Amino acid sequence: MKPIRNFHYLLCLGVLLNAAGVTAQEKEGKSKDKDQKEKTDTTSKKPKSIDELVKKGTYKKGLFNTIEVNTDVYFEIPDSLLGRQFLVVNKLSQVPMQVNEAGLNKGMNYENKVISFYKDTKAKKIWVKTINPIASSPKMDAITASVKDNFSESIIEVFDIEAQNIDSTAVAVKVNKIFDGNQKSFNDVLSNTGLGGSVKANLSYIEQVKTFPENIVVKSQLTTSVNEGGTDLAVTLGVTSNLVLLPEVPMQPRLADARVGYFTEKHWHFNDQQHQMEDQRFITRWRMEPKPEDVEKYLNGELVEPKKPIIYYIDPSTPPQWRQKIIDGVHDWQIAFEQAGFKNAIVAKEADPNDPDFDIDDVRYSVITYAASPKSNAMGPSVVDPRSGEIIESDIIWWHNVMTSLHQWMRIQTGPIDPKARGNKFSDEHMGEAIRFVSSHEVGHTFGLKHNMGSSFAYPVESLRSKEFTDKMGGTAPSIMDYARYNYVAQPEDGVTAITPKIGVYDKYAIEWGYRWYPEAKKEQTLLKAMVEKHQHDPMYFYGEQQSYLNTIDPRSQSEDLGDDAVLASEYGIKNLKRVTENILNWTKKKDQSYIDAGKLYFGTIGQWDTYTNHVMANVGGIYLNNPVFDDQKKAYEPVGADMQRKAVDYINRHVMNIPQWLFFNEIIDKTYAIKNSPMGPYEQTPYTLAREMQYSVIYSLFNDERLLRLLESELYHEQRNTKSEFYTVENLFDQVRSEVFKKKSDLDILDRMTQKNYVDALIVSTNKLFEKTTVLGINPNSNLQVPTLCNHLHEDRAARNINYTSMKRVSEVTTYKRAELQNILQILEKRKNKVNQSTKAHYTDLTIRIKEALK
Repeated sequence: MKPIRNFHYLLCLGVLLNAAGVTAQEKEGKSKDKDQKEKTDTTSKKPKSIDELVKKGTYKKGLFNTIEVNTDVYFEIPDSLLGRQFLVVNKLSQVPMQVNEAGLNKGMNYENKVISFYKDTKAKKIWVKTINPIASSPKMDAITASVKDNFSESIIEVFDIEAQNIDSTAVAVKVNKIFDGNQKSFNDVLSNTGLGGSVKANLSYIEQVKTFPENIVVKSQLTTSVNEGGTDLAVTLGVTSNLVLLPEVPMQPRLADARVGYFTEKHWHFNDQQHQMEDQRFITRWRMEPKPEDVEKYLNGELVEPKKPIIYYIDPSTPPQWRQKIIDGVHDWQIAFEQAGFKNAIVAKEADPNDPDFDIDDVRYSVITYAASPKSNAMGPSVVDPRSGEIIESDIIWWHNVMTSLHQWMRIQTGPIDPKARGNKFSDEHMGEAIRFVSSHEVGHTFGLKHNMGSSFAYPVESLRSKEFTDKMGGTAPSIMDYARYNYVAQPEDGVTAITPKIGVYDKYAIEWGYRWYPEAKKEQTLLKAMVEKHQHDPMYFYGEQQSYLNTIDPRSQSEDLGDDAVLASEYGIKNLKRVTENILNWTKKKDQSYIDAGKLYFGTIGQWDTYTNHVMANVGGIYLNNPVFDDQKKAYEPVGADMQRKAVDYINRHVMNIPQWLFFNEIIDKTYAIKNSPMGPYEQTPYTLAREMQYSVIYSLFNDERLLRLLESELYHEQRNTKSEFYTVENLFDQVRSEVFKKKSDLDILDRMTQKNYVDALIVSTNKLFEKTTVLGINPNSNLQVPTLCNHLHEDRAARNINYTSMKRVSEVTTYKRAELQNILQILEKRKNKVNQSTKAHYTDLTIRIKEALK
C-alpha cells in the first residue's frame, strides 16, 4: 500500500503546483539548478585560515589544539592523527541533590566508545567513525580481508572543515553540537544514566575545554527535566567528555584464566589455520615492563623499577586527616608487585596545587576522587583500551558517607572484642585504619582485580579465634578482594587483634600472574599456565566468582562471610550479636539526645542476623562450582554434603523458625524500634511486623524453586550413577522443616502461629506463581536488611556461570513436592484441631481453608 499512497501524494502535489502556475517538471528543474549551484559554490569555497580563527579567540596547544571564539569551540585536527583510534570516556562531574540521592554521583563513567577521524578533501568534511574493536586477525592471513569487511566502522558524526593551516596539514572543525546536547553521537548522558528524555539546548552549554598531550577534556552543563510526582523538575548534569588517544601499537594482551579473578575485555580472534574462531578474553591490567637496560636483571630474578610506575594522586578536596591513610592503603600493594619482580611499582601522593602541569582531568594522572555525598560507597573504575585490556588511567571514587557503613560494621562485628569500636564516634586513628583497608581494596580493583568472594573459605573457622593464626596470616582471608571485612567469629576471651583483611597470599599470586613480564607471548602462556597449576589444589589460592545474593549457588563464594563452615561461623556471630544487643543503649547513649542512633544500630544488628542466616541457607541445595581443566581430577559441580545441608537446616530451625526473642523483643523496644534510613527519612519498624517479614523472606527463599531443582539434580545424579554416598533430598528438607514448624502439639502462641502461617503462605504463593494464577501479593522474598556493598563496578560479571536449573519448572517435580507438603500439613491440622484452645483452633481452621482453596 505504501507505493500507492506515495503516488497519490505526488499526484496531489502536482495538482497543487499546477494550480500555482508551476509544473512539477519545472519545479524539479529549478531545484536541480539550485542544487548544482550550491554544490559548485561548496566545492569552490576555500576554508579560511586557522590563523584567522586564532586572532579572534583563545588558542590552547595539546593533543588537538583548541580554539575558542566566544561560545564556539574548534578542534584543530592534524593529519598525523587522522585514522588514529581514540577512546571517548564520558563521566558525570557534577550532579544536583535529586540525582545524587538516586545513586548517580560525581566520577561515574556511563559511556565509552572507540572513534577515528577521517578527512574528506573533496567534500571538505571530517567524518567520525566508531568501531567495536572486538575482532582481530594476522595482517597477512587471507581471512583478514573478511574480518575487515564484517567488523567495519560506522559513521556517527560529520563536521564541515571551517579552516586549515598554511600547509594544509591540519584542519579546524566546530564541535559545539556534540558537547552542548544537540547531538548524541559522542555523549548520550540521558539514555546511559537511565534518566531518559532530551537535553534542553537553550538551558545547556559548553563550560570548559582543556587539551593535554594525550587527551582532550570538554566539560558541559546539560539540562533536562524529570517528572517527580506530577511536577516537572529541572535537572542539570555536569558531564565530562574525555577523548583519549589510544597507543598506536596496542599492548600485548594477556589471556584470562577463570581460576584467577581479573576484569576482562571480550575478543574474537580469526586466522587461516583455525577450524573455529577463538573466543578470547583479555584481562585488564596496566602496561608494566622493565626498562630496556634492566631486562637482563629482571629475567635473572632481581627486583627492578618499571619503565612507567602507576601513580595515584589524592584529590585536594579529601579531608586532611584521611590523606595519609589512603596513601598507605595504596602502598600496601608494593609487596604484591615485588612478587611480580617490580619495586616501587606504585606511588601515591598528594597533588601539588602549585604544579602547573597537574590537572585531575589529564589522562596522565590517576586520581582518588573524594565525593561529598550521602551515598555510602566507594568504587574503582578504570579507563581501558578495549583492543588489548591495557588500563590507561584509573580513578577511585570515594564517597564521604562510606564512613557511616564502616562505623556500623565495626560496631556490630567487632564491638564485643574491641572497646575502640563501641562509641558513637571513633577516634580518627581507628577510623583511619578502616579507611586504609577500603583504600587497599579499591586500589586492587584499579589493578584489574575482581572480587574474590571465595577467598575467606580457605580459613578454618576455629583458626579465626586464634590470636597466633590471625597475627601470622594478617586478618580474615587470604585476599583483601573478598568481602571478609571484620572478624565477627572471635570471642572476647580470644584476645584476637588482627581483625581486618590485609594484602594476602592470593593477592600477591594474582598480581604476579597478571603483571610478571615475559619477553615472548608463547612462552608467557606456558609459564602462566604452570603458575596456576602449581596452586590449583591449594585453598589459599582459590578464586570464587562473585554471585548475586538473590541466587547464591556456591556457598563458598559469599559476600560478608568468614571461614569454611557457615553454620559454625554464624553460631559464633550470634553469640557476639547477643552481646551487641545487650549494649546498644549503652553504646549509643548521648545526654539529652533521642534514641534514633540506637534504633539505627538496632536495625543494623538485625540485618547482621539476617546475613548470617543467608550464609547458612546457601548450603541448602548448594553446589561447589569449580573450573576444571583436563587431567586435574576436579569435578565441575559438587553438591554440598548431606551432613552440612542437614546442619544448615537445623540452624535455620533454631534461629529463624524459632524467632529469637533476645533480638526482636527486648528492652530496646521500650525506647525505640529498629530504624531504617529511607529517602523519606527514618522509618520505624515494629518488632512483630519486622520479625514476620524477615522470617517469611527466609522461608520463601529456602523453598525457592531453583534451590529445590538443584536438590533434585543432585538426587538424580546419585540415582543414575548408583553412588553409595549419602545425599540430601527435597523430601529431607520438607520433613526437617515441617517437624520444627509443627512440632508443638499443644496450644500455640502468636509467634508459633506466625511461623506456621508464613510457612503455608510461602508454599501457596510460590506454587500459584508458577502457574501465574496468584492474586495475592506476597511480601518481597528478598530481605530488606541486606548489608550494603562497599564498591560498585560496571564491568563486574555478576553471573559469570550461567547455569540453567529453571527451564520448564511447570513440569518439574517442584510443584508435586510443594502440593504434597500442603497435603501433609492438612493431615496434621485435621488430627490436632479438636485438642487445642479456641485461638489455636481458629488458626488451624484458617490454614485449612487457605490450603484447600489453593489445592482446589
